[in-house]
Amino acid sequence: MTGPSVCVTLEGTTVKEMADEAARANIAGADFVEIRFDYLYLKKPQPTTIEDENGDTKQVMPPSEEWPVQSMESVDVHQSIEFLKESIPLPVIFTVRPTSEGGFFPGSEEERINVITQAIQSNVTMVDLELSIDEQTRATLVSQASSNDVKVISSIHNLETTPSAEDIIELVNQHATEHDIFKFCGTVNDHQDALQVVEACHALKTSTKKYALMALGDGGDWARLHAPILGQSMVYATLKNEFKLSAKGLVNIKDLRNAWNLMEY
Repeated sequence: MTGPSVCVTLEGTTVKEMADEAARANIAGADFVEIRFDYLYLKKPQPTTIEDENGDTKQVMPPSEEWPVQSMESVDVHQSIEFLKESIPLPVIFTVRPTSEGGFFPGSEEERINVITQAIQSNVTMVDLELSIDEQTRATLVSQASSNDVKVISSIHNLETTPSAEDIIELVNQHATEHDIFKFCGTVNDHQDALQVVEACHALKTSTKKYALMALGDGGDWARLHAPILGQSMVYATLKNEFKLSAKGLVNIKDLRNAWNLMEY
């Protein structure tokens, strides 16, 4: 069985941190890395020292949603893209996530589209284009991607709920192709939500269309862990190795590879 590709999302807040993460992802067995370019506008705060019930101290970072966001001028877009292009040994998925879909890009939509355009012109491997982008603008970006031999991930990020399995299947049938990938990431409020993603994958597993379906929250990692038998084309993993990572619906790439070996996928 040919397994899904594994993409590690880079979460550094500088191009140097992203390049270092990409090197680690390469060693860990990633097939792709995702450059979250909007992360470059975050300013990492100092960790807080806390003491647990045993009197032991540890450093704790606040969630990234609480980090300060810098201005557009804080990042040289062209120089950053060129540095990352030269520094990363793996195929790249380029993403500039807007705040409306859980991202951190501080500028206008016009400025965001300009960043995406520069990435396409640099010949990244794939570009993530949200389906929420204005239809005419998105069509132009898709055309530019095709002209530059850049594959497209059509994405939806539902930050509040997870649709029914039937609705997810309809989204895949509408937006996925045999060449480009449809990505859906929902939010798990209970285990029934997590099952909707698994059921959708199971129903689609014989399809020739390419999709990556997942969710955030407790149980959201189910579709990632069982991706090889659910027909998924790509699985997103992380380099994070924190306690109860699965409660966020995320999975460390080494744990993911080990789980697939253990389950003989």
